[in-house]
Amino acid sequence: MSRDRAGVRLAVDVGDARVGLAATDPDALLATPVMTLRRDKNRGSDLRMITRIAQDRKCAVVYVGLPLSLSGVETPSTQKAREFAQALAERFAEQMLSAEVRLIDERLSTVSASDKMRASGVEARHQRASIDQAAAVEILTHALNMRAAQGTEPGTLVFHRSD
Repeated sequence: MSRDRAGVRLAVDVGDARVGLAATDPDALLATPVMTLRRDKNRGSDLRMITRIAQDRKCAVVYVGLPLSLSGVETPSTQKAREFAQALAERFAEQMLSAEVRLIDERLSTVSASDKMRASGVEARHQRASIDQAAAVEILTHALNMRAAQGTEPGTLVFHRSD
């Protein structure tokens, strides 16, 4: 997909307990935090809310952070992120939402977000409420930088099962 595809980009930082979201402006220039959702593995309310946000904001691309080890090896969290991205792509297809779902390397996004929050004066014990959103901002900023440098959408496109 070429980089001239207009529209908002959304980033998703998937954890076991929470899901952090960040989004760009319509020109995909600036990443800002959106919200933190409670992870809902059984009923899928987190997937429904992300779908609604993607629809409301007319998202072109949703980046799901892919947690790899520092050496680039997959971890147990990597598979969870892949499954979440797959479920999100299938939900988009069901809702006839044309936004792409892409997996993007998120190594150190939470560490970087925590460091930046601490540098801005937020104590570690007060970071919990917003660290997932801050990590999503890091993922999105990384994706935007790669997009600008490469001229194409970064990450691996996730296809829904009927593709």
